[in-house]
Amino acid sequence: MNDLMLNRNRDRQVATWLLICCGLVFIMVVLGGVTRLTGSGLSMVDWRPLMGWLPPLTDADWQRSFEMYQQSPEYQKVNSYMGVDEFKGIFWLEYLHRLLGRLIGLAFALPFVYFLVRGYFHRRDWPKYLLMFVLGGLQGVLGWYMVKSGLVDDPRVSQYRLTAHLAAAFAIFSYMLWVALSLLFPKADTGPHRLRGRTIALTGLIIVTIVSGGFVAGLKAGKIYNTFPKMNEFWVPPGLWTHEPWWRNFFDNMTTAQFDHRILALTTFALIVAWWFQARKAELPPRARPAANALLHTAGLQVVLGISTLLLGVPILLAAAHQAVAMLLLTVALYLVHSLR
Repeated sequence: MNDLMLNRNRDRQVATWLLICCGLVFIMVVLGGVTRLTGSGLSMVDWRPLMGWLPPLTDADWQRSFEMYQQSPEYQKVNSYMGVDEFKGIFWLEYLHRLLGRLIGLAFALPFVYFLVRGYFHRRDWPKYLLMFVLGGLQGVLGWYMVKSGLVDDPRVSQYRLTAHLAAAFAIFSYMLWVALSLLFPKADTGPHRLRGRTIALTGLIIVTIVSGGFVAGLKAGKIYNTFPKMNEFWVPPGLWTHEPWWRNFFDNMTTAQFDHRILALTTFALIVAWWFQARKAELPPRARPAANALLHTAGLQVVLGISTLLLGVPILLAAAHQAVAMLLLTVALYLVHSLR
């Protein structure tokens, strides 16, 4: 009994660590969104993962950083009006984004070593934590790969790389969350609930909708049609299939990207409402009932935020909130799937 209680206590400590890391990744995603929306992401034109902890501290340091930025296409083609003071305004957000990435690395690595040395990890779970390490490192490389795409003649970040960077952050967050929940709530002897399969499918649709939103963000497609429910005067706008082959329109065509995201978002919301009416009549595990209600309310909030962001021309605070609630919606969906095991 004492060994069982000791193991449960250790599992709770490991789960708490993972949930703290999830919280930091959540903040990282929101900060990354603000960095993108303010046009700050290309202000740091070099990548020093080990030596880049300190920002410029003296006027000479700031001048050197600004001179490096002046060599970039973004300065020459978009921000040539900027002086050092204006440059500082966009530099700080990207610096904080990168600094937080390094802090997340420490917040993961140091407790990991402690728990490993003290024997807190179950041997069967070692590959899970090693995979988290690998994914975190790859995410840092992917972030620079994304930034590098905008340091060319056309100073725009590739929508493919931006979406991959965003999706990877969601994947790392989801994986750590799932492992933490499994430590806090060990699987019961009963079989999976009959609604679990539909809930997994719904979660998959939420993920697809989030990825489509990444392409909307990468293409800045949210700014071309700022009406709802129609796109200007059209239910189905012209120019949906101008790219060849046809499938490229979903990723390269601004009109198609926005139209696709609208359809996916409304379909997802409608299916969540339908799922909720089913779940209301079903016998659910104790953890699942509040999660089911939270899923409906979070989805409703996300739809309101999405429409408001569109109608108001993508203001920074609303767009950042829309991205944050997307992550919250996925969190609730994953918790719900886990509770129906």
